[in-house]
Amino acid sequence: MRKKTGVQARGVDLCRIVEDVYLYYHKPRFIHPDPLEFLLQYPDIRDREIAAIVASSLAYGRIPQVLASVAKVLDRMGDSPRSYLDAAPRKQIFEDFRSFRHRFTTGEEMADFLWAIGRVACDYGSLEACFMEGYDERHTNTLTALENFADALARHMVPGRNSLLPMPRDRSACKRLHLFLRWMVRSDSVDPGGWHGVWKGHLVVPLDAHMYSLGKSLGMTRRSQADLKTALEITEALRKVDPEDPVRFDFSLTRWSMRKGFKEALTGIRSGMDIRHSPMGGSPYG
Repeated sequence: MRKKTGVQARGVDLCRIVEDVYLYYHKPRFIHPDPLEFLLQYPDIRDREIAAIVASSLAYGRIPQVLASVAKVLDRMGDSPRSYLDAAPRKQIFEDFRSFRHRFTTGEEMADFLWAIGRVACDYGSLEACFMEGYDERHTNTLTALENFADALARHMVPGRNSLLPMPRDRSACKRLHLFLRWMVRSDSVDPGGWHGVWKGHLVVPLDAHMYSLGKSLGMTRRSQADLKTALEITEALRKVDPEDPVRFDFSLTRWSMRKGFKEALTGIRSGMDIRHSPMGGSPYG
């Protein structure tokens, strides 16, 4: 059996909650507004993986700004991001994105990042092939492979920090890189997938403020920092519900956490109320 019932976290029936939320929210109609929607425009996996790493790298800040910034980058690269990066010399990329800005990310950072993506895709044949160089199915998660992948990109970039590339070796949650992997590894009605060599059971939850708050509220972690260790704790809690695909709950849980009435629903859950029959109304749990 894939699912486990009766998983408790601080007295909360975690399995029932996350499965209820998943069944309601894990649907294409809830994708917008989400940078994930840009990936659906690219049937060619070589284009999709580039669109995915660009979209995930810009997934910080207010959603309208995120969507606008992702659209600017992808529109500038035309119908095929891979073809653009294969053909454009470094000087052209820097010129094309000279005026780009997304919060504290500069056009120079974006151009440097895109140049590195193009070089890695060329050197290995694809971003997937680069990632698979460090992936071992005997590992318990994707962290080692992700470290190698980030290092491969960094080797083609200007030395120093780039706001678009978090480094897993720093032991931060690296939410954007794990989001990129979720999009490319999982394949269902929401996540488009395309990478077939990585087991989805090895994925780590992309830990942002919404998932961190939710994880604490549902007893999946007690930690005070939203770091890598916390991301692993929350992933492990969800693995007890679904050992083969713990990250499948990520999209639906974050969608739920953004809903009006979410905090009231959590209060009701902690008090033992059956939210499914509460007067809060509407969708499950708010």
